[in-house]
Amino acid sequence: MTVQFKSRQRGVSFLGILVVGGLLAVTGVITAQVVPTAIEYQSVLKAVNKAREGNSVVEVRTIFDKAAAIDNINAISGKDLEVTKEGDKIVVSFAYQREIHLAGPGYLTLKYAGRSK
Repeated sequence: MTVQFKSRQRGVSFLGILVVGGLLAVTGVITAQVVPTAIEYQSVLKAVNKAREGNSVVEVRTIFDKAAAIDNINAISGKDLEVTKEGDKIVVSFAYQREIHLAGPGYLTLKYAGRSK
């Protein structure tokens, strides 16, 4: 008497695990490089909102540069700010971009722009 067992293999293959692991690793590396630029953007926005309290263009840029030194902002400086006046309010706007090298000739370009409230 011969007993035949029907067994099917279930689960993920080794190659499947390698592909999923590789994709997760690449996504993690890119995320680890993008998150600091997003945090820096929030710092720039905070410094711009603080700088709009100045009364002149020179004063606005000086306030921003002092806040940038405290928050370690390297992407933009006071001379890169555009200072305008709308009615009786001073509006400070900015725009800059960051590049993240991916592989070979490939770069991820992030463009940031904003203005004071």
